[in-house]
Amino acid sequence: MNIQWYPGHMTKTRRQIEADLGQVDMVAEIVDARIPISSRNPDIDALVGSKPRLIVLNRADQADPAGNRLWARSYQTKGYAVLETDAKSGRGVPGFAAASRGLLREQIERWKAKGLVGRPVRAMVVGVPNVGKSTFINQVARRKSAKAGDRPGVTRGKQWVTVDTGLSLLDTPGILWPKFEDERVGLHLAYTGAVKDDIMDVETLACRLMDDLARRYPRALAERYRLEVSPKGTEQDSVAYGYELLRAAAERRGFRISGGDVDTERMAHILLDEFRSGKLGRFTLELPEEENA
Repeated sequence: MNIQWYPGHMTKTRRQIEADLGQVDMVAEIVDARIPISSRNPDIDALVGSKPRLIVLNRADQADPAGNRLWARSYQTKGYAVLETDAKSGRGVPGFAAASRGLLREQIERWKAKGLVGRPVRAMVVGVPNVGKSTFINQVARRKSAKAGDRPGVTRGKQWVTVDTGLSLLDTPGILWPKFEDERVGLHLAYTGAVKDDIMDVETLACRLMDDLARRYPRALAERYRLEVSPKGTEQDSVAYGYELLRAAAERRGFRISGGDVDTERMAHILLDEFRSGKLGRFTLELPEEENA
C-alpha cells in the first residue's frame, strides 16, 4: 500500500505557515490523542523550530486514558505544554487560555517590564486535516469563526480569530506531508478519517483495523461484536486475520447480501463508523515508545 495525498493547497499552506510564524508568540498543535504519532506532521517540528509549543491532545475522550497520561508525560519531558480536550463537546477547551499564558509566562513578564501591559498572546493553530482544529478554535472563541467540517481539508486560507483582549488565534488550513513512508501512518490516518476513504478499499482498511484492535484491545473487540479474538492470531497475515474477524462480526449482526453471502462491506463501514465515533470504545493505537521505531 502506498498512500499519497498532497493537494496543491498543502504546498501553499506550508509556505504560509513559514511566513506567518514571525507574527505569533506560540504554536498550538492539535493532534488526535488516539494516534499522536501519525497525526503529527513531522514537517511542523522543522517549521516551528524553537517557538513555544502547546500540544493539544484532542479527542482525548475517545483515547485510552492510560495512553493520554503516557503521552502527556512524554510531551512535557520535551518541554511542551499539554492540554487534553474534546473539541466536539468542549471538554478541556476552557483551559486553553490559561495553558497558553502559562507556557509564555516568562515572555509575558518581559512584556510587562517593557510597559506592554495587556499585550495579547498570539497563537498559531496547526494540525493535519480533520483532526478537529476548526472545531477547537470555535470552542475557544465561543462562536462559529472557523469553518469546520467532516471532510479533510475544509479550512481554506488563514483566519485571525480574536478570543478576548488577551488572546488571538491564527487558524491555518490542515497540512499533511507528501508521502507516508511508514504504512502504519497512512493506515492510522485512514482509520480516523484524516484522509479520504476513497484512497483505499474500505474492506481492506477495516480488516487492518480489526487486526490492530485484536492485537491491542482484544477484549473490547470481543465484547462489542461477540467474537472470539486471539491476539496470537495477528501473527499471520494481518488482512487475512482481520477479514476472518470482519466476516464473523458481519455474521453476528446478520448482514447478508443478495444470494445469502455475508455482507462484509456493510460491516466494514459500520466498524469504521463505530471506531471514529467512539461507540466501539476508547483506544490509543500508538504509544510514546513507538515514536522513534
